[in-house]
Amino acid sequence: MFGKKKLKKKQLDQQLLEKVRQLKDDSQHLQEMLRHSVDPSEKGKYDLAVKKAKYYYLLKEARYRHIKSSS
Repeated sequence: MFGKKKLKKKQLDQQLLEKVRQLKDDSQHLQEMLRHSVDPSEKGKYDLAVKKAKYYYLLKEARYRHIKSSS
């Protein structure tokens, strides 16, 4: 019974790390696209700002939980 809570925490921590990695990759990809674009759209700039904000928020949450990546 007590191990179940620890297992669930590990699952949630792993999901958090995966989401942080995904947002980092997505924001870097979008930033590259905007940098190479001749006339970047306002929607693209907005999407980049939103992705970066989500990334930094989840990164802060991971630090608060003392989660470290194994890789």
